[in-house]
Amino acid sequence: MHPSATRILSDALVLSPIERAELIDELLRSFDPPEDAAVADAWKAEAESRIDAYEAGQVSADSAEAVFARLNQR
Repeated sequence: MHPSATRILSDALVLSPIERAELIDELLRSFDPPEDAAVADAWKAEAESRIDAYEAGQVSADSAEAVFARLNQR
């Protein structure tokens, strides 16, 4: 690994898990072609709305185990 990449990795490892996840997300996005800002904003708003609804108890969610069990039954 290039020395500057090693330094960046070392700096990144002291970040909180959420900050590291956000950094990873941005790095992965750098491989994708530019996206339509309006579409990206709409998806962001939708995701935040769903999280808010879940946290407010307006929707429920199944565990990953339950979802995979249903899929394995098919």
